[in-house]
This record gives sequence, C-alpha cells and structure tokens, in this order.
Amino acid sequence: MPVTNYGVLAARAVESQRQAASVPTPHYQIHARDDGGTDYRIAVNVRSQDSPPNLLYVAIDDFHHPLTQLLPPAGSGWHLEPSQPGTASLDFIRGNLFDPATMRVLPPDVPGLDNDLEDLLDHYVQRAITDQTIALYAFGQRWPTDAADTVFGFQPGNGVHDIHMNQGNDAAHAGDDGVWQDGGLLLHVAAENRWVAIFLAFQSQAWHTDDTTGHALAPARPTGPRQEPVRIAAALVNPLDSATETVTLVNTSATPVNLQGWRLSDQKNLLPLPDTELQPGDSTTVPAANGFRLGEDGGVISLLDPAGLKVHGVAYTRQQASAPGQTLTF
Repeated sequence: MPVTNYGVLAARAVESQRQAASVPTPHYQIHARDDGGTDYRIAVNVRSQDSPPNLLYVAIDDFHHPLTQLLPPAGSGWHLEPSQPGTASLDFIRGNLFDPATMRVLPPDVPGLDNDLEDLLDHYVQRAITDQTIALYAFGQRWPTDAADTVFGFQPGNGVHDIHMNQGNDAAHAGDDGVWQDGGLLLHVAAENRWVAIFLAFQSQAWHTDDTTGHALAPARPTGPRQEPVRIAAALVNPLDSATETVTLVNTSATPVNLQGWRLSDQKNLLPLPDTELQPGDSTTVPAANGFRLGEDGGVISLLDPAGLKVHGVAYTRQQASAPGQTLTF
C-alpha cells in the first residue's frame, strides 16, 4: 500500500549523527524539535539495499516553487498532508520541483571532505543546528513509538522516514508506490529569505509512473544530463489588460517534432497542442484555452507527449508572476 501517515514536519535541527560506516542500511540521522518542545528523529537514507546502491541527489541552494507558499508555519510540528496536488505534498514527477536530469550520484560515506552524501547533508544541517532561525521541513512518513528513540534517546520515540522518492519502485518495493507522497528536505534561511531544497531518489526508480498508483510505466532511465526534444521555454502568466496567457515551446532536437496529440497540463486541465510540425530550433506560442490557466499565485506547467508521459515541466512562484505583462523564461 502507499505510504501511510504522510506529511511534513516543521521543526528546528538540534543535532545529527552519521551512520554510514556502522549499520547495514545506513541513514543520516537528524534530531529535530518543534517550537512546542516535541522531539523527532528524521532518518534520511544514504544508501540503497538494491543495486546500484548509491543514491541520486539534487541540492538546490536557491529554491523557487509555489510549494513554499503552502507550507505550515516554521517550528509548528507535524502536519498530515493529503496526497494530492494543490497541497504541501511532494511529487517529483508531477510537481516539477526540479529537472531529474540535474540529479547526480553520490556514495554514502567515503574518506575525505565534501565528497559523499553524508557530507552534503551535514553541510546544510550543521548550519541549521548553529542558527536556530533556520526552519527545517522534512517530508515523509511519520512513525510513533512508546519506547525511547534508538539513536538520540529521547522518549517517547517519534520521527519521520522515507525522505526520498516514493514512486516508480521496482517490483520488490512496488507496494510503497503512490503519487504526491515523495519525501524531501527543505530549509528556510530566514536571514536571507532563501529556500534550500534537497531531494533524493534510488537509481532503480522510474521517472514515468501511473497517475493513480505511482507504479513504474517504464524502466529506470540512465542517470546524467539529458536534453528533452521539446521544452517549455517561456510563459506569460500575468498578461496586461485582457490579453491571453501563453506558453512558448521550443524544439531543441535536430529533427522535426509533430505536436499532434501533445498536451499542456496545469495540474487540473489539459490543453491540446495544435497539430503542427515544429522544426529544429523553432518555437511556437500557445494561448491558454480549454480551461487551462496559469494564474498569478504561482503554478506548475507540464508538457505531455501523446502517450501522456511528461516530457518537460516548470514551476513559478507568486513573486515571479507579480509583474504584469512580463514573460517568464525557464
């Protein structure tokens, strides 16, 4: 069954512990505490039981996404979230949180400085421990227990795990699949009004999944940079006067692409693209219609191929959309 008790923890980092060298299934452990004094342990996977074992990661030092407008107050504790769009729930595929092609592989723990996944996590968490104005948000599955915590000793035990992608799993773990239930870490650096985001995935997970079950629709793709044939290049989301919202697409491939059957999605409505052939390097601007809309409060735009698989996606915030008549570029 999909992840149960899914939600987001809003707390402050207190201490951390590295485990990569000491246990068979290592986690980077974070002791967090909310503003009401409740303690939590955030268990972040740093190595997979499956092959290949090293995780994919992306760390975004200046994260802009409408998700940040939906988060609960800093330090406010645990919040259950419905696994659906328009909430603070995460979906690596449908939420357009980042470009999967930017993910890289890191080993869990190797000798040296700043060269493994625990070093990367420690870089951000240690600053949050030192500066208690930094808000920590952990997305995943909550577990409670009456016993003392096995790592940090506080009682009763309490925490969050599955801080990683939770869909597109291989057959052995397909029972954990679901949509809008992915894990992750966000930090708000209040002094700089800046968000940091860290997202993790297993190399065995697929990046095309069923919209209902989250089960893999295609094998896991190779890691590393990949250029999509057609990309969303720009959008006019806050037009002047009565002008129409538009989305601009560009063919980045070396061959023509027929757009028949392709669609744009705003997470609620689908906009069929015109039946035209887009030549290499050419662009086309598509006006909003058919209920498809962008809006000024932030949003997500996805490009789907004729099979309904996401080819490219972008997101923008309320602040980015605040200037009337300005075209956003992605």
